[in-house]
Order: sequence, then C-alpha cells, then structure tokens
Amino acid sequence: MADSSIETTVEAHIHQEHADVCSAIEVCADAVAETWSTPSVTGGRAIVDPFRTRLERTGVLERLPGVLADLVVTAGYRLSAPPAPAPPYVVVTSRGVLLRATIEPGRLVVELEAFELDPERHTYSRRDGLAVSASLR
Repeated sequence: MADSSIETTVEAHIHQEHADVCSAIEVCADAVAETWSTPSVTGGRAIVDPFRTRLERTGVLERLPGVLADLVVTAGYRLSAPPAPAPPYVVVTSRGVLLRATIEPGRLVVELEAFELDPERHTYSRRDGLAVSASLR
C-alpha cells in the first residue's frame, strides 16, 4: 500500500467507522469553547487542560487507543504493543487530539483538530467541525 493510499484509507475509515468518536470530540470541544468569554483565547493551556478533562469525563479519551489500533489494522499493519490513552499514542493538544503509532514504514499520525490557531493574533478558536488528517512521517 503506497503512503498516500495509507493516509487516504485511514482518513476514510475514521469518518465511516468512528463517526461517533469524532462527534463526541466535537461535543467536548464545543463545551470547552462555551466557557470562554470571547470567541478566541490566547495560550494553548486554556484549551488543553479543560479539553482533556472533558474527554476523560465523557469516556472519549479511553476509546481513542481502540480507534488508533483499528486505524493501524485498516492501514494493513500491526502494533507491537497495545496503545494507551496517553503519550506517545494519544496526545491532547491545543488544536485537538493526535493519535500516533509506529508502524513498519514510519510513524502514522492522525490529527483530529477541533481548534485552530490564528498565527497573526496568536489566538485559538473553535474550528467549524472537526478536521481529520492522516500522515505517514
């Protein structure tokens, strides 16, 4: 399977088979953004800690290692160890969630971005929807 094929396959699979998890991530992101007094915030810490808390309380964080394992299998590979809901496999960032796995051709990275950065203003805001991308690095 060519690298771009892996990426395309993984992106399509997460939309088709894990739409419920993607929706739950969006609900958590919406809840975080609703606590802001303005449409955007400065500093990623204003997102990371409350977002992680929401993901944990709703059980989404615990589901993400299973999603990652499924995506690796979908790409045609196996994990050497079961992933955990913590780095390096699952990382909550100021933009969303990263799922990472080392596979034979490199590192599979799946980005689930619920927030976006305005680099000129150095502010974060809630993205319209959830941007999903996969890459092999």
